[in-house]
Amino acid sequence: MIKRLQRKFVLIVALCLLAVEVVIIGVINIVNIHSIDSDYDDLMQMLVENDGKIPDFPKRDDGFRHDKKDMLNDEHFKDKNFNEETKYQTRYFIVDTDSSEKVTGVNTGHIAAVTSEKAVDYAKQALESGKENGYIDIYKYRIKDTDKGKTIIFLDTRSGSQNKNRFMLISVLVAAAGYVITCLLVMIFSKRAVRPAIDSFEKQRRFITDAGHEIKTPLAIISANTEVIELTSEENEWTRSIKNQVVRLDGLVKNLLQLAKMEEDDVKLVFADIDMSKAVSETVQPFGALAQTNGETLVTDIDEGIFINGDEAAIKQLTSILVENAVKYADDDSEIKVSLKRTASGKHARLSVSNRCEEPPRDTDKLFDRFYRSDSSRTRNGEKVGGYGIGLSIAQATVVSHKGRIECAVKDKTVTFTASFRTVQHRET
Repeated sequence: MIKRLQRKFVLIVALCLLAVEVVIIGVINIVNIHSIDSDYDDLMQMLVENDGKIPDFPKRDDGFRHDKKDMLNDEHFKDKNFNEETKYQTRYFIVDTDSSEKVTGVNTGHIAAVTSEKAVDYAKQALESGKENGYIDIYKYRIKDTDKGKTIIFLDTRSGSQNKNRFMLISVLVAAAGYVITCLLVMIFSKRAVRPAIDSFEKQRRFITDAGHEIKTPLAIISANTEVIELTSEENEWTRSIKNQVVRLDGLVKNLLQLAKMEEDDVKLVFADIDMSKAVSETVQPFGALAQTNGETLVTDIDEGIFINGDEAAIKQLTSILVENAVKYADDDSEIKVSLKRTASGKHARLSVSNRCEEPPRDTDKLFDRFYRSDSSRTRNGEKVGGYGIGLSIAQATVVSHKGRIECAVKDKTVTFTASFRTVQHRET
């Protein structure tokens, strides 16, 4: 239980950290991409408004920024970080066409990677797209209408794309490294974080164990005294009641001690490849007579040759708990069905026990809680049925120890308990 709690704590922290990092990395990369694209939009706007040219910026003696009086008159550019180097850092080319979209001029003097022929090809693609702006390969373009026709301006965005990719790679690597380091630290210090829960579980376990052993002695004395009373006088309903209650309390103590050990992984289960089909069949068979006594019919549908890696005694106990539970709470003249089937993939086996109940339980999730007793689910034909309210807790602990799953479902007044296990390929020796 403690190890499972510790693993859950680490898993929850790891998932939360992963979600936060994904959001943060996504946001900063979106902001970075938007910033770079915004810079290219400003450059493109400058080229469009200056007929495909970048104006000369007055030089300053103290750096790259300019006073507003030194910038372009257009309000759009007054707060942009353009400077005298912008003209030499920007790579672009221009294609002019007439009104019939026939190329009349090509200017590739500001770029070395594109020939005139290639520039014309890019211009044709831009015109055919029917869009006034967009991207072709790594070139951002915008079409401007002129008196003579159209001017298509292409801006090289390769450096921006490289910066985007580089920033994204670095941010992901840094985030991944931080995530791994944080997870390792959480794993190291997780035991300290769950220490209050560990102490609580230890105290609970110690109390159950000590109380169980302490109760055994007075139970033995009560049982012995009752037998003496029956020897000195005849047996009566009072002595029989005392003996029944002693047996009941003794069974409850044993179940409590077993459940406490299973939850703390103190039960040493012997795992091996076992024939689950055989184990279930052998366990179910004796319950046929008990079901007939209650006016019920026990039906089995068990596939042969299903093998799992588990403890045979624990699987038999699990089957016994589920079938006994069904026999107790099934309606008279109803059918109890026990099935063991492979899934479609063949990788899992499902043990199902179902019975009809006139008043089925509503809170099926709580049925596996120790000592939980639902009024409707703990009656049979209007009469209270005995039990400790702990059997299904043992069943759940058994399934969990086998790394399986158990659940309860109610449909049309039919209660079905299903336990799933991973199968193994059995090899005859």
